[in-house]
Amino acid sequence: MKDILTVSQLNDLIKTFLEDNFGSLWVEGEVSNLRRPPSGHVYFTLKDDKSQIRAVYFRQYGQRAVKFDLEDGLKILCRARLSTYPPRGEYQLIVESVEPQGVGALQKAFEQLKARLAAEGLFDPSFKKALPFLPRCIGVVTSPTGAVIRDILNITRRRFPSVNILIAPARVQGTEAAGEIISALRNLHSFGGVDVIIVARGGGSLEDLAPFNDEALAREIFQSSIPVVSAVGHETDFTICDFVADLRAPTPSAAAELLVPRKKELLETLCDLKRRLAAAERRHLDDRKDRMVSLKARFRDPRRFITDYSIRLDDFSERIRRAATYNIQTLKSRMEHLTQGLQNQNPQKHVRERRIFLGSLEKDIVNSWDRYFREREARLNKSSSLLSSLNPLAVLQRGYSITRSLPEGKIIRQAGELSLDERVGIQLAEGSFHARVEKIQGE
Repeated sequence: MKDILTVSQLNDLIKTFLEDNFGSLWVEGEVSNLRRPPSGHVYFTLKDDKSQIRAVYFRQYGQRAVKFDLEDGLKILCRARLSTYPPRGEYQLIVESVEPQGVGALQKAFEQLKARLAAEGLFDPSFKKALPFLPRCIGVVTSPTGAVIRDILNITRRRFPSVNILIAPARVQGTEAAGEIISALRNLHSFGGVDVIIVARGGGSLEDLAPFNDEALAREIFQSSIPVVSAVGHETDFTICDFVADLRAPTPSAAAELLVPRKKELLETLCDLKRRLAAAERRHLDDRKDRMVSLKARFRDPRRFITDYSIRLDDFSERIRRAATYNIQTLKSRMEHLTQGLQNQNPQKHVRERRIFLGSLEKDIVNSWDRYFREREARLNKSSSLLSSLNPLAVLQRGYSITRSLPEGKIIRQAGELSLDERVGIQLAEGSFHARVEKIQGE
């Protein structure tokens, strides 16, 4: 053995061999072991009843890679590149796009897309545009060779031949159909003059109707400035286009009948309206004639009305004059009353009255004070005379004296209260002196 390889070298050679010899592959199988790590990439295993292989699609592909949510158990068809992961020596599929396989998977994808678009408001009735009553030009997006366009042309020609039909050809089945339908819608917008658009196709299986469940087509219809009628499949078939369109027709033929009224019926309606209008006009003229006759009878002699209005005018003039005189007298009386009231409220008059009142009040106060003073003076003199008669000092003026023991100052009223050689104080009418008791005599 001359060439010895390391494990890394061997894995690198395998990687180069696989990637150089296998280009894009279409592989179908069932999804299992689905993982969604925080990185945003999706890892899963694609298996059949005998084998399995790892697969991954990276977040940079976004909705281009998978247009519905993958779930374990779904059968899918994916376009991928074969690659290896050398650190683990594993090979895997790098998924670039995924399509559902089988009725169950298609129905699952349909329900997921329907729920997501409904949550975004694409099916909200408030966004539905009104259809024209009688379109001048109808744009039809469908296959130019199928029975659908023939049915639409036959019905419109029979009901109203003058309506123009502008066909925007597009495939209505297959992987490229959705893109062609979108291009056809844009072409009709660019052409101009189209009043309403029919997106039509005959019946088919869920796989056949898959282009009309395309998210990009649904958003294109929602953004259309021209009203869009979806006429896809039979009455029991429903597609995403049916929900997002401004009107869903059960069949393409029904779409033509809904958009184009019968010319004969319109002409009959117009004739009936014309007759009714003429009859109404005749009735209106007859009513006006009757009214004119009545007015003519009332206005046979205009001078009579002039005389009546002249009398009424004189009467009104007299009533106005009397009312004016009465109002003037009333206002004059009110003015005099207000003038008298104003004079009564003259502040100078009130000041004079208050001055007279204050002068009288001052005189009364002085007289009252004089009486009060004389009364108090008389009472004071009387009280003073009484106090003078009761004043012990006045008794002393008559030659009496007051003897007090020393040093207590107790007044001596009886000789028996004294003792020999006791010192006493004697108060006279004027001055006082101390003495000693030398002799005590009874009464």
